[in-house]
Amino acid sequence: MSRINRRALLLNSGSAVIASTVGATALATEPLSRDHGSSSGLRALIKAHKATYAAFAKAIHEMGGSDRGHDRASWAEERALVAVCAYPAISEGDRRAKAQYLLKIEARGELDLSEHMQALLRSTMWKG
Repeated sequence: MSRINRRALLLNSGSAVIASTVGATALATEPLSRDHGSSSGLRALIKAHKATYAAFAKAIHEMGGSDRGHDRASWAEERALVAVCAYPAISEGDRRAKAQYLLKIEARGELDLSEHMQALLRSTMWKG
């Protein structure tokens, strides 16, 4: 069974779009109360990613939308996810919240760009 991710959304329509829209809505509305003491900076980045992911799913779902609109929404979502990946999680609360959030993203098959991995690896390097 293939995973639904950015590329699958762009290539497929119908049930894949509906499934992704439902998933994006659930992700976007998930409360931030289970943040395990994470910083406001990380919570803001996660919130921004959830919003851009929902906007991307909406752009894909709106079949009358332009390809340019889809591209912009995809780019915005991708940048927001890279920002979460790049966040230097120093505190235990930030490390836990970042890992839990990114594991959910990875489970959907969407932590799939080299930029994601590069940002994650760079975020772990101490800059002291």
